[in-house]
Amino acid sequence: MKYCTHCGGGVELKVPDGDNRPRHVCTACGRIHYQNPRIIVGTLPVWQDRVLLCRRAIEPRYGYWTLPAGFMENGESAAEGAQRETLEEACARVRVLEPYTLVSVPFIDQLHLLFRAELLDLDFAPGTESLEVRLFEEADIPWDDLAFRSVSLTLRAFFEERRSGRFGVHHVSLPPIDN
Repeated sequence: MKYCTHCGGGVELKVPDGDNRPRHVCTACGRIHYQNPRIIVGTLPVWQDRVLLCRRAIEPRYGYWTLPAGFMENGESAAEGAQRETLEEACARVRVLEPYTLVSVPFIDQLHLLFRAELLDLDFAPGTESLEVRLFEEADIPWDDLAFRSVSLTLRAFFEERRSGRFGVHHVSLPPIDN
């Protein structure tokens, strides 16, 4: 960041009084510009014994499978954002049940919140960000072609817990991948 979004003055990176970490501070008006993690919201849409996955038509991870999810927008609740993303990516209508996985990804400043959800009908199709949308039984999940670790973690927890019929809420913090 080089310029203040409030007055257009230059900014410098410094620790403001009473804070404990560097922030962008305007040298003209003194406004502190906080940069916070981005929230990704989505659903784990279920129809009977199958889950709905989307094959990505965008980067990152073009061509890989994922749950319908994306950035939460201002002015919407997390559940509303998850429903919107499911409609945008899979043209699918869902009933959001409850938060299921909360995945902190601190090395890229993201928080992934995925809700368990029920598909309302089988009227779904690829949205503009999806190449393909399909229902998968557990045995057919393309585990090696999943786009993100948060998706894999969510699916594995779901299938394990579905056997017992009791679902919890899972919180995990992912470390960077060592290459």
